[in-house]
Amino acid sequence: MKVLATGATGYFAHHIVPALAAHGVEVRALVHDPAKTDRALRGGAIETVVADLRDPDSLDAALDGVDGLFLILPAFAPDTVALGTGAVATAAARGVRRVVYSGVYHPSLSLANHADTRPVEEALYHSGMEFTVLQPAMYLQGLTGSWPAAVDTGIYAAPWSRRAAMTYVDFRDVAEVAAHAFARDDLVGGTFELATGTYTREQIAVAMSRHAGRPVEPVDLPPLRAVDAMPPGPQRDGLAAMFTDYDTHGFHGGNDVVLRTLLGRPPRTLEQFIAELAGDQPMERQR
Repeated sequence: MKVLATGATGYFAHHIVPALAAHGVEVRALVHDPAKTDRALRGGAIETVVADLRDPDSLDAALDGVDGLFLILPAFAPDTVALGTGAVATAAARGVRRVVYSGVYHPSLSLANHADTRPVEEALYHSGMEFTVLQPAMYLQGLTGSWPAAVDTGIYAAPWSRRAAMTYVDFRDVAEVAAHAFARDDLVGGTFELATGTYTREQIAVAMSRHAGRPVEPVDLPPLRAVDAMPPGPQRDGLAAMFTDYDTHGFHGGNDVVLRTLLGRPPRTLEQFIAELAGDQPMERQR
């Protein structure tokens, strides 16, 4: 199978390329910036194509000759829904056989980055293509930016309550499930919540302390102050609403049963991820 992978050079989604390659899937990496093509090729892509989901003609050309589409979309973009439903329609018209869509945990939430995934899921259900919908929790990779400050200052700050329970997943595990969904047929037609565990920032700070060589204190930032420097627009509004909701309600619910079952092994944990950040174990899980 040959798959067009969106997000192939993204901060999180670049993990999809080596995961697909490891499962014997041929990867055509979609890139926006030609300067980043080498990153996709180093990850295992057999070829790259410069295209944009906002340019239907370029997407149509990028889908020529592929069997599958890995679809991941930008959060809080004003046209996220149009990008997603448009990509599904273009793939169907091109005769693409299978789509794996990486959406978000709890799409029933009214927050924009959650609600915007529902029309994309619906478009897949109506498309006639084979599909697998993945609903990953908050990415553990998001802690990467907080780690240096935790080590240097002993502070782990975020714009929601330190006591708010948040559900996480390692995107490398999400990518492995996505690769499985292309390489085999047993996930076709399924919708799967993917999580490794639920933690408060107090618990995360304790884990950071074990590996930082110093006590790490969780500090609460006012949710709205975190977006003060951003220009007005959908991204600022979406983040402000999300941070406020997280501060009040957290982002909890779910467990690792589905992910553990699909992987055939325990998923990567918070403790393992922080140990990797600290250099206490390799960034790729040893099995």
